[in-house]
Amino acid sequence: MCGIIGYVGKREALPVVLEGLSRMEYRGYDSAGVAVLGSDKLVCIKAKGKVNELKEKIARIFPTLSASGLRSVGVRSASIGIGHTRWATHGEPSERNSHPHTDCSGDIFVAHNGIIENFQKLKDQLLKKEHRFVSDTDTEIIAHLIEEYSKKERNLSKAIHLALKQLRGAFGIVVLSRNHPGTLVAARFGSPLILGIGKDENIIASDATAILSITNSVIYLNDGDMVTLTDGSYEISDFKNGNGKQERETTLIEWSNNTAERSGYPHFMLKEIMEQPQALRDTMRGRLVPGEGTVKFGGLEQFEDRIRDLKHIILAGMGTARFTCLVGEYALEELAHISAKVEFGSEFAYRTSALAETDALIAVSQSGETADTLNAVREAKRRGALTFGIVNVIGSSIAREVDAGIYNHVGPEIAVASTKASTSQVLLHLMLALYLGRLRGLSKTEGQAIIRAIQKLPAHIEKILESAPKIKALAKKYKKHEHFFCLGRKYNVASAFEGALKLKECSYIHVEGINTAELKHGPISLIDKNFPSIVIAPKDSVYEKNKSSIQEIKARKGPVIAITTEGNKELEKIADTVLYIPKTLEMLSPILAFVPMQLFAYYLAVERGNDVDKPRNLAKSVTVE
Repeated sequence: MCGIIGYVGKREALPVVLEGLSRMEYRGYDSAGVAVLGSDKLVCIKAKGKVNELKEKIARIFPTLSASGLRSVGVRSASIGIGHTRWATHGEPSERNSHPHTDCSGDIFVAHNGIIENFQKLKDQLLKKEHRFVSDTDTEIIAHLIEEYSKKERNLSKAIHLALKQLRGAFGIVVLSRNHPGTLVAARFGSPLILGIGKDENIIASDATAILSITNSVIYLNDGDMVTLTDGSYEISDFKNGNGKQERETTLIEWSNNTAERSGYPHFMLKEIMEQPQALRDTMRGRLVPGEGTVKFGGLEQFEDRIRDLKHIILAGMGTARFTCLVGEYALEELAHISAKVEFGSEFAYRTSALAETDALIAVSQSGETADTLNAVREAKRRGALTFGIVNVIGSSIAREVDAGIYNHVGPEIAVASTKASTSQVLLHLMLALYLGRLRGLSKTEGQAIIRAIQKLPAHIEKILESAPKIKALAKKYKKHEHFFCLGRKYNVASAFEGALKLKECSYIHVEGINTAELKHGPISLIDKNFPSIVIAPKDSVYEKNKSSIQEIKARKGPVIAITTEGNKELEKIADTVLYIPKTLEMLSPILAFVPMQLFAYYLAVERGNDVDKPRNLAKSVTVE
C-alpha cells in the first residue's frame, strides 16, 4: 500500500529517493515525504497529495535546488535519505500525518508501512514518560520508542531491535538517525521490503521498481529480518527470534524499469490492456504439451502423487483475484472432478472446516503480498494442506511461502486496476485444472482440444481490441449514468463480478455484479430507462437463460449492452448495443469477456476525467489486513 525507500551510497540521495517514490506512485497514496542527511544538516520535507506536489514544495522552499541535490541549503553531501508515500490508516491524509515521522529531539526519522495494533497502549506509556506527539499516526510511536531505548543503548541497531520487540501488528520500516550518519536500518514483519545491493551503495524499498535504477541485484527480506545498511556493506539479523546474523539468497531481477514505462500510451491501463495478447503468450510459453493434451508446471511435479489423490481444493484471493478463482472452481470440477470452493482470503483463517494432507489451497495474488491471502496460505500450511500460489511478482511473500508457485510471467502491472494479470490468472486456473484433469482421468483427446483452444486466445484478444473505437463511443454515450448492473452465469459469473469491479474502480460509477439468475430475486426492481445492464451472454450452455433475462430487462425499458459470440445476430434485435467476442470453449470465454469490459471501464474513466492509473482511495498492493 504505502511506498518506502531508503538509500545510502555515493550518489546524492534526494534525486534517488524522489525517483523511487515516483516509481511507486502506482501503489496508491495520499501524501509523500522525504528526509535526507548530509555532513552538516538534516532536511525533512512532507506534502499532502502526489509526489509532484512534494517536488513542487521542495522547489518553492529551495528555489535554487536542482538535480545537484541540497548543496545550496547546506546539506553538502546528502548521500543518505529515506522517503515514503502514505496511504492513510491512522489519521486523516495531511502533511502533519505524512511520513517520515520523528522523535522529540528530531534525531530519529522513521518511514513505515503497515499497522501497529498496540500503538495506543505504547503511546500511553510514552506519554507518561513525557514524549510529545504531533501526529495521529501509529508510526510516530516507533520513532519515540527508538528514542527511549537509545537513552540506554547507544548502538542504533540494538535500540531499534529493542523497539521492534514491543510492536504488535504488521510493519516494514526504514530508520534514519542524525546521530548515526552513513547508516540506515530497516526491518520487516508482515510488510514487504526488498534490499538492493549496488557497488558502494545500497537501497531498500517496498517495491522493486524503486530499486532498478540503482541495481537489479536484490534480496527479498523475510519476516523478522532487520538489515543495517552502509554505503559499502549490509548485515541482516533476525530481530524476531534473536537468531543473530542471517544469510539470504541474492536474486537478479530480469526486467527493467523500461518495461514499466507507458511507451507512448496515455495511460498504463490502456497499455496493459493492449499487451494482453503477448501477456497470454508469455503465460503459456513452455507450459503447453499439445501432443499429450496437458500442461507442465515445473514446481508441481514433485507433488504429483499428492495432487492425484486430492479430495478438496480451496481457491483463495481478494478482489479481482477472487473473481478469477470462480473460473477455476468450475474448471476443477468439470475437468478434474474434484470438489472446489472459492474463499475470501480474509475469511479462510476464521473457517472451522478441517483441511488435511489430502486437501490443497490455491492462493491467487498479482503482487504476491496481499496480506489476507498470505494469511490464508499460512493457515492452510498449519493445517497440513498442500499450498499453491498463482502470482505475478517473482520473489514475493506468497511465492516464497507456498509449496509450489505458478508465475504469470506478464511483467510489471502498473495501473491499479488489474487487466493483463487478471486474464493471465484465469488462463492459469484453466491450465491448472487441465493439468489436474489429465492426472485424474481426463482423456488425451479432450486435453488436446482444450490446448488448441488455448493457443488461439491471443489472436482472439487481438480481434477484440480492434473494437476499441466502438467501445470508446459507447463510453461517451453512457458517461453520465451513475448505476449499472453487470450480469453473467456459470463461468461468466466471474466476468460479471470482474466487469463490475473494473467499472467501480475506474469510473467511480456504482455497478453491481450479479448472477443473471438472481435478477428476478430482487435486483430487477431497480430496472428502468436510466439503469443500464451489461449482460455477458456468449453462445454457451446458459445462453437461452441469459437471453430471457435480457428480454425481461428490456420489458422494463432498461438499456442493455450485450456481450455475445461472433455470428450471433439475434441479440441485435433485443439489446441496445452488442459487443462481440470470438467463438471459443465455454470455459475460456471469461478471458475474452473480460477485455471489452476493461476497455469500457477505461474509456468511461477518461470521459469522466478520472485518474485512470491511480483511482482515488485505492492501492495496487494491499499489504495490510
